[in-house]
Amino acid sequence: MSVQLATVSLVGVPFIAAVRLSAHRTTGSSSRWPRSGLRDSTAAGAGLSRESCRGVNPLPHESQRLTAPSVAALLLSLLLLGAPAFAAEPEWAALPGAESFTSVLRFEDSDGKVRVAPFELMTTPVSNAQFLAFVTTHAEWRRGTAPVIFAEARYLENWSGPLSLGAQAMPQQPVTQVSWFAAQAYCEAQGARLPTWAEWEYAAAADATRNDARSDPEWRERILAWYSKPSNEALALVGQGEADIHGVHDLHGLVWEWVEDYAAMLVSSDNRQQLDPDLLQFCGAGALSTDDRENYAVLMRIAMLSALEADDTTGNVGFRCARDSAGARP
Repeated sequence: MSVQLATVSLVGVPFIAAVRLSAHRTTGSSSRWPRSGLRDSTAAGAGLSRESCRGVNPLPHESQRLTAPSVAALLLSLLLLGAPAFAAEPEWAALPGAESFTSVLRFEDSDGKVRVAPFELMTTPVSNAQFLAFVTTHAEWRRGTAPVIFAEARYLENWSGPLSLGAQAMPQQPVTQVSWFAAQAYCEAQGARLPTWAEWEYAAAADATRNDARSDPEWRERILAWYSKPSNEALALVGQGEADIHGVHDLHGLVWEWVEDYAAMLVSSDNRQQLDPDLLQFCGAGALSTDDRENYAVLMRIAMLSALEADDTTGNVGFRCARDSAGARP
């Protein structure tokens, strides 16, 4: 006998069941697999025992054979009954960084030039399925359990339950309605962290062929086009946007994203007040001025983040994680 992997795609989530091919094949062109071929690990991965699997969707008699559509039906029944989503592991892109990156922000202790050390960034925002896998194993961050000081009342309100997504939160859509605290906790569980603003801005400056496309008016227009779309449209799936030169998707055009040092941002609505001494007192070394006022898309993102509290959640703010590159100089 040999073991092969049968891959079935259900509502955008990859399901992989290890099946043992029978040495005996029934008449017909399609392959058949005995019920005993479903490995216990498949059920264990869904948090179910073999007996509970039988209770959910009784399998055929041993003398019968399980077809690929039958495997799909079984896995779909587990999904609909609230079994944890089979979330893909995050993929990471290595970004080289820059010794002198021109930030749109000019902090009081810099001239707008910042060093961005090499780092790694998740290629897509965290999906609902990935965050569901996290709260499944970290009960303290489930809806209704997370402390209100870390996640306000709207936390994950678009999910149908603490451990179920529902029609308003498809598995491969970006997770939203998450607080800064919850996002940071997720990243820490991955051995990572939220990206700093400088890291996010550096990554977001790239397009498909250039490390820094910000001086290109057409590039800016494409990004601004996103802001003209109605905000009540359903979010697209993660990874649908074109990859940039680093292999990163969806930095623009999907959701706003939390950054590690968002609380250090303070932008006045009145440009004449930039670098006002009173404003500099408010955030200390984090007080800033906008250095490139033509980059409206980035400025809107800064204004959005600077208006939030760490426990806030909204339907258009998600996140992705970053981590230091091995051996990178701080």
